[in-house]
Amino acid sequence: MNKDIKTFEDIVGVSFADAALLRQAFTHRSYINEHRGEAQGHNERLEFLGDAVLELISTHFLYEKYPEKTEGDLTAYRAALVNTNTLSDTAAALGMNDYLLLSRGEAKDNGRARGVLLANAFEAVVGAIYLDQGYESARTFITKYLFPKIDEIVKKRLWQDAKSALQEKVQEVEGATPSYSVIKETGPDHAREFTVGVYVKEKLFAQGEGKSKQEAEQDAARAALDQKGW
Repeated sequence: MNKDIKTFEDIVGVSFADAALLRQAFTHRSYINEHRGEAQGHNERLEFLGDAVLELISTHFLYEKYPEKTEGDLTAYRAALVNTNTLSDTAAALGMNDYLLLSRGEAKDNGRARGVLLANAFEAVVGAIYLDQGYESARTFITKYLFPKIDEIVKKRLWQDAKSALQEKVQEVEGATPSYSVIKETGPDHAREFTVGVYVKEKLFAQGEGKSKQEAEQDAARAALDQKGW
């Protein structure tokens, strides 16, 4: 049972002028297919907008927070801050999972695929806040719920290249080099979602997901490092 969307407004302290926008932000394309005529639209366009808003606000935040860092470092920090893992963790902490409108098939999947859906919903909510409340409200929301994660990202060096770290360990332990292969692609052209496997000696080590092949490969590498305790 999905919770009343008004409850989410109360949690994040944003009162929407157009509540339908927020509902749309939580509506997955699969839900529309099963509930034709009931829902106004799915969240892919809002996600597209929210992604751009999030990137601008995050870039400005990092530029001011780390005046001594190079463009390369800031780019790496931003990638770690707005990747699928960080966004899905933030969305989960806000209880967004309770508001997602999914098809019955999508609703049954509580694995890594759910993380992609949550990350997409977070971006869609950012887009909805931007449209309904303006730039400053979107910035306040992101600052409050996402930016506190940057200190841990920097302290634990989560911004570093997981693929390079995995390659070093695999070469050391297995005497081989990992390879990556796309297992599945879903979603429309502007919002593709990739599932990638990382293989060692033709054996699947781990899978990862992301909005680009590169992000999915990094996610797979992190998953492999975690599973192996490296």
